[in-house]
Amino acid sequence: MYSIKNSKIEPNLRREMELNFLPGRKYSGSGQLNWNTKDIQTRKFRIDLYRFLRDNIPLMSSCIWTWSRLASAPGRFEIADDSLESIKTNAMELLDRLMTRLYPFAFQKDGGLESFLPFMYSSLFTDGAFAGFVLLKPDMSGIERFQPIDPGYISLIKGNDTNVQLALETENGLLSLDSDDFYYLGLNTDVSHGLGKSILGAVPFVAYIEQQLIDDMRRTTHNAGYHRLHVKIVPPEKQSGESDDAYIGRINEYFDETVSMIRDCELEDNPVTWDNVKIEYIGPSNLKGAGNTWFFNHRAMVEEICCGTNLAPFMLGYSYGTTHNWAQFKYDLVMRQVISVQRQTARFLEWLGNMELALNGYNCHCRWIFDNALTYLASERIDIDRTRIDNLLKLFSAGLLSKEAAQKAIKGLI
Repeated sequence: MYSIKNSKIEPNLRREMELNFLPGRKYSGSGQLNWNTKDIQTRKFRIDLYRFLRDNIPLMSSCIWTWSRLASAPGRFEIADDSLESIKTNAMELLDRLMTRLYPFAFQKDGGLESFLPFMYSSLFTDGAFAGFVLLKPDMSGIERFQPIDPGYISLIKGNDTNVQLALETENGLLSLDSDDFYYLGLNTDVSHGLGKSILGAVPFVAYIEQQLIDDMRRTTHNAGYHRLHVKIVPPEKQSGESDDAYIGRINEYFDETVSMIRDCELEDNPVTWDNVKIEYIGPSNLKGAGNTWFFNHRAMVEEICCGTNLAPFMLGYSYGTTHNWAQFKYDLVMRQVISVQRQTARFLEWLGNMELALNGYNCHCRWIFDNALTYLASERIDIDRTRIDNLLKLFSAGLLSKEAAQKAIKGLI
């Protein structure tokens, strides 16, 4: 059904990947939001929708920003093998230099891993996937950088052997991604959808209602904020012997003079009229009650969106009287979810690091460790470490733990 090109990335294709597969580049078509079978197949329409929500709705932007920055914790490489200290030192220096050139946008000087991680997590949480190619140096002496590609153009197809493969839609057809230099990371995959799902997948409908509600609030608040006056003019009585034409002309002139006086009335002026002119205020009779209704309706929509993105309102800047204990409990839950995602991305960084070590002739493996420690949690960690040390001392004093085992266990606590 599809024509699959050679799955190997030939040298002459490297430059094409470098020039044409940049993030944000439209590989085929106009890139506009249009509903057709091709976009459904490659998930391009849905991913563009998620990106539009992220870039234009403050609440969606805050969700992706919060998740991306929480997950982009600092980290470090460790050599997992029992190698010589000199080899470990040289390998660590090599990996540190690799982290400085991962960011795909070369015009941002010294972007490094600090810029690469938020970029990767933003794509992962928004698009539901992160993918790209490793570009090697011309002399094969290491990794030049990692080149991400737009996951919206990646789809599942059946190859010649009926196995499911990943393919990239390009202007020249489908390019098979079954190669050793390609990496695909999907978020929240399941049996029926192995490509991954965006964290915004459950909120577009609720976000649409929330934006409609905000627009309604804007219009009604604008209407209530600029108070209107209803001027009622009682026509004067017809004088004795006055003709109909003279009477109509007199009351019209009186009406025009009153209207001009009201229009020319400055903010600090007070209108002065005969008692046959009544001025009434037009506006909501219970402005406070109407405001409370809008507040609770909007709060319900905000909580629905936060629930769909697995965050709490207080983490996005909304304060609804949350207690400290509840906020801490919710934060702990979120951090457990962050750690589960970090484990996936740690495998990706280890894949890059091990490739860099192998290309430079090092017979060892690396391990990436995220550091999620925060300053205001230091007292809790100190109490936990103190309890662990006391337990080790008690076990050692009771003869239940050898000196060597106690020394090995206490290394991570000091």
